[in-house]
Amino acid sequence: MEGKRSEKVADLIRREVSEMFVKSVKDPRIGLITITRVRLTEDCRLARIYFSVPGPAAEREKSIEGLESAKGFIRRELARRINLRYTPEIIFTFDPSIEYAIHIGKVLQSLQKEREEDSNED
Repeated sequence: MEGKRSEKVADLIRREVSEMFVKSVKDPRIGLITITRVRLTEDCRLARIYFSVPGPAAEREKSIEGLESAKGFIRRELARRINLRYTPEIIFTFDPSIEYAIHIGKVLQSLQKEREEDSNED
């Protein structure tokens, strides 16, 4: 039962933090950011928030700086919005899965083009 509770709380944190980035967090360093998932410890004291940022690595670094700066604000807002005994500590972690999926898509497209070119030559 406890595992299900932490999953529900993690999903709620993901939704609330995503909404904060749209409405409340005004740091210009935080560009277009997507919260991909939240992992919460069983005791709900630590939330690892995974995010993705499109664009070059420099854009990602700026976003990480902005996220670290906004961490206190985000935690206070979570405490205000979600009724928990303890508001979890927050760790932001870059999630490369979206970038990897885009890369795989490009590789598959190039393979498809090569196949089409090879079949047209025959």
